[in-house]
Amino acid sequence: MGKDVIIACDFSSREATLSFLDKFQGKKPFVKIGMELYFAEGPDIVREIKARGHKIFLDLKLHDIPNTVKKAMAVLSNLDVDICNLHAAGTVNMMEQALEGLTRADGTRPLLIAVTQLTSTDQESLERDLMIHAPMDEVVMHYAQNAKRAGLDGIVCSPLEAGKVHDICGRDFLTVTPGVRFADGDVGDQKRVMTPAAAKAIGSDYIVVGRPITGAADPVAAYGRCVAEFCD
Repeated sequence: MGKDVIIACDFSSREATLSFLDKFQGKKPFVKIGMELYFAEGPDIVREIKARGHKIFLDLKLHDIPNTVKKAMAVLSNLDVDICNLHAAGTVNMMEQALEGLTRADGTRPLLIAVTQLTSTDQESLERDLMIHAPMDEVVMHYAQNAKRAGLDGIVCSPLEAGKVHDICGRDFLTVTPGVRFADGDVGDQKRVMTPAAAKAIGSDYIVVGRPITGAADPVAAYGRCVAEFCD
């Protein structure tokens, strides 16, 4: 798969989402549907956006006992999305069970990736709140190796970690990286961030970009800027 920009459609309604996507005349950007939109509109919004011709990353970050996640993934596999995810902290067994549930009877399935540590988490909160005292870099690499051992296709990580993940897990192990901001933009609540051009240079396979595009005065132009910096 080539590099791509995924727009985080973090809207609270079908109307707001489709109004946003309508701006992209003739373009079908890869989109991320997260908890806010999915919980507001349910699986129908996934089907509708897919029917419009968009690739979809369904970002629900499943994390539960292995059997529950397996059954949930079996349901999600019917939505025909392109990427699903879960939390690597759920253990190797949970990830293996998720992969089994996601795989359809004909052997096909969406890509499955694992969240390592959220880009809003820094070393201080890792230690203070989660009682994980290893360096962030080591934690992310350990989670990445667990995901690879479970048979997953890649991980979600900060762009800061993408290059090292490829060094440890191989070039074909995908890195999907949020925490991307333009050099002249606001970082918001993200702690570990990088520009699209820098994410490209370090080896990210996909960047997930939300507010720098959805909150821009001209979202189509902002998306074009991201594509120019990251894909071209």
